Amino acid sequence: MKTIAACVEEVLITQPFLEEALFRNIINFSALAEELQQPISDMLRKPVKTGAIMMALRRYNPPTHLRSSNKLKRVLKNLGDITVKSNLIDFTFQNSKTLINKHAKVLDTLDPESFYGFSRGIYESNIVVSKSEQQKVLSHFKNETMIGSQDDLSAISIRLPKDNSKISGLYYQIFKRFAWEGISLYEVISTTNEFTVLVENHLVEKAFSAIKNLNA
Repeated sequence: MKTIAACVEEVLITQPFLEEALFRNIINFSALAEELQQPISDMLRKPVKTGAIMMALRRYNPPTHLRSSNKLKRVLKNLGDITVKSNLIDFTFQNSKTLINKHAKVLDTLDPESFYGFSRGIYESNIVVSKSEQQKVLSHFKNETMIGSQDDLSAISIRLPKDNSKISGLYYQIFKRFAWEGISLYEVISTTNEFTVLVENHLVEKAFSAIKNLNA
């Protein structure tokens, strides 16, 4: 049978901003319990007292990435260089047996100074290039199925600490900052020690500022 504590945990897991505010003690337990009274009563199909919800909130055990916030702060303060590349275009193609060969042809003719990013999923692949290389991609991929394209994009790349893969919650902090600032991401490209986000050109300054504030 479902308990009040289980319901509280379920609600908090689906609302990470609320969960973090609770962990940082910047939210009123009593007010939150009143806010959650009806949803949790509905989940349990019976009336629930706010006092019981408040007790569950106080006993809630936050996830590891929130308990280790001090370690996360140290990592965020050691973020490496932030690089911005503008005037990019993103192409999405349906995967095919010949797609990789087309990539090889583009790479053979690509300007070494231009931006190039590639990611492959199960059903589709993305290519991000400098706008100056647009015609090369269109020429080499003319017989492939293009799902879509988007220009006027900028890439913001961040060098991550070498042990970033062992830090739980690092990407959560980055995405949370973008969400708080109302910045929509067009695409994300990640390597072991580098993290790149693609945003529309008009959002690049706001996105850059959001990343800089991660280590504030």
